Amino acid sequence: MKRYKAGIISLGCSKNLVDSELILGCLKDAGFEITADQQQADVIVVNTCGFITPAKEESINAILEAARDKKEGALLVVSGCLSQRYPQELKESIPEVDLFWGVGRHRELVDSICAKLGMPCGCVYSGKRVLSTPKYSAYLRIADGCDNRCAYCAIPLIRGGRKSVPMEKLVSEAETLAASGVKELTLIAQDTSAYGKELYGEPKLAELLQELCQIDGIHWLRVLYAYPNTVTEKLVDTMLSHKKIVPYIDMPIQHIDPTMLERMNRHGSAEHIRHITRYIREASSDFILRTTVMLGFPGETEAQFRLLYDFLQDEPFDRVGAFTFCPEDNTPAANMPDQVDEAVANARLDAIMRSQQQISLKLNYKRIGREYEVLVEKITKEGCFGRSYAEAPDVDGVIKLENVPECVKEGDFVKARITQASAYDLKGEYVQ
Repeated sequence: MKRYKAGIISLGCSKNLVDSELILGCLKDAGFEITADQQQADVIVVNTCGFITPAKEESINAILEAARDKKEGALLVVSGCLSQRYPQELKESIPEVDLFWGVGRHRELVDSICAKLGMPCGCVYSGKRVLSTPKYSAYLRIADGCDNRCAYCAIPLIRGGRKSVPMEKLVSEAETLAASGVKELTLIAQDTSAYGKELYGEPKLAELLQELCQIDGIHWLRVLYAYPNTVTEKLVDTMLSHKKIVPYIDMPIQHIDPTMLERMNRHGSAEHIRHITRYIREASSDFILRTTVMLGFPGETEAQFRLLYDFLQDEPFDRVGAFTFCPEDNTPAANMPDQVDEAVANARLDAIMRSQQQISLKLNYKRIGREYEVLVEKITKEGCFGRSYAEAPDVDGVIKLENVPECVKEGDFVKARITQASAYDLKGEYVQ
């Protein structure tokens, strides 16, 4: 019997990447050979993103490119957020696709693929992922969907309300990942800090972190996508009380003006954002704070923008991601009055990013002369590159290391002293 080859094109965020890894795991269980060579694949799955307009455009372009470049007779499958959100429109506009699928139900997806190829369906699926990240680092998705219903966000329309994974299941998955060689585990969800609220009656991220700390082999635990109103003093204290939990949190605030937060339907308050930011800074000067802000939301005045600008100056974050408002189908914000002119929004975005570049540079300069544990990620002719606890995978800068002995391998932890700094990347010399 012919053994078919399957490959995947994964788009969008790390949460979608976990879906891609689960699909690959099901394909492998069903007997497919996994390949990264699209020209060799008998099945190509494009796992799409449908969050904002640029992501949708990227997904559509990827589908069209896959349809053009696939080998003759190959099956083209489209899954993920975009096809969950616009199933009929995609079927009508891209007839080259053989199968459209939404989000989740990965086993049923692979059964459908097998049926189209005339393969036996309903195999025993292990539920294991095929990691697409380096073998020493992986994402642990602790929940899917979201209950926050921010006025601009389509995620609840696509993925529904928050569905937290039971703690014992997450611990078991983390143990399996650690046994396979994973040393860095990055916790992700649409709203990580609200983890477990619908299961246990209150957020349980702190308790989950404490459980994960007990797993042998896990060296770093990192938290991304924390919603400010559920980032509490208890959570911060827990993160600082365990060596394995890196003092780093990604906490998108979106804005600091109370009226803007209310119009955005952001839960919590500007006062809490200010309080928890200061609490973190006072608790540890080594704590790395990352955030995301939105410019040009409907009704944003120059004074409200200036309030945000000044806040980021007065309470500097180590990392800031910024983007302009983009109206999304069927979201309340899409039809709000007082839409901000695109040129104005882009000017505000540019001002924020120019300011943050100087802030990041200043903060990175303070790291010169300090020693850090560095996870070696890449060794090439151009040099040796890695990350400290202060750099999250895929989103932050890197540290270029000098004088690294040949015995050091990718995935090793080494000690390095920072010698040079730019706004994003650093240079360091090997210490041991």
